[in-house]
Amino acid sequence: MMFKFGYVAVLGKPNAGKSTLINRLVGETVAIVSSKPQTTRENIVGVVNGKDYQIAFLDTPGIHKTSTYLDKFMMKNVRSAKSGADVILYLIDSSKEADEDEIKSIEKMKKDGLNVVVAKSKCDKRKKNDFLADIEFSAETGENLDKLVKLLVERLPEAEKPMFADDEFTDKPIKFFIAEFLREATLKILEQEIPHGIAVEIVRFKDGQVVCVDADIVCMKNSHKGIIIGKKGQTLKKIGSMARKSMEEFLGKKVNLKLFVKVEENWQNNPNKLTALGYN
Repeated sequence: MMFKFGYVAVLGKPNAGKSTLINRLVGETVAIVSSKPQTTRENIVGVVNGKDYQIAFLDTPGIHKTSTYLDKFMMKNVRSAKSGADVILYLIDSSKEADEDEIKSIEKMKKDGLNVVVAKSKCDKRKKNDFLADIEFSAETGENLDKLVKLLVERLPEAEKPMFADDEFTDKPIKFFIAEFLREATLKILEQEIPHGIAVEIVRFKDGQVVCVDADIVCMKNSHKGIIIGKKGQTLKKIGSMARKSMEEFLGKKVNLKLFVKVEENWQNNPNKLTALGYN
């Protein structure tokens, strides 16, 4: 039987549903999800196995204009994923109009000879969107997901064997997910624009019967620090409680989580700080 393996880079604008799709297909939380744009900051592999195929999906940051070093890092990841992928899956949000920049980008990729599949996401929330796509699907309801996978497998190259073991569903270490669960909780609890200006640094991670985690939530202003902590520390407690629950579900064991809030002015434009935070 012919076996197929390949990397599929999932591209699209912020909030097009890239992370939601990959999490649904993988069956694990590979990438955090929130209603806020630019939640994904770096490429994350999510592995999907079938009887005669293995797909390594690359979740990428939403395509947007750059204004900081962090933005440039994110867009460098998009370019890297695009150049190294066997197939590019470009998602168009069905609940919105496709804009001219998206259309031009898709046309250019096809003109350059890239192996592109264009899919309309969120078809359960479809509004007027006349852009022609190869397929429509909904990661929320599961509509057409099997057809989408079949279409992608048809585009994959043949391979002698899988690249990843059966029990591998990503290429990221545990500490990465610990930091991301904490950032996800911060995104969901804070309604202001502060989430775009925060990062998470894992200061200590000790595995055992109980996992011990010390982490810094890094923000850019003292006023932001006060909002993150909240009155009598209530907001920080909510963030910690939500993050701890996600960590414990992921690890299958208890987590002792200690949080600190640290101000690092303009960290998004500090290459050394970005490297320390893992954005390199």
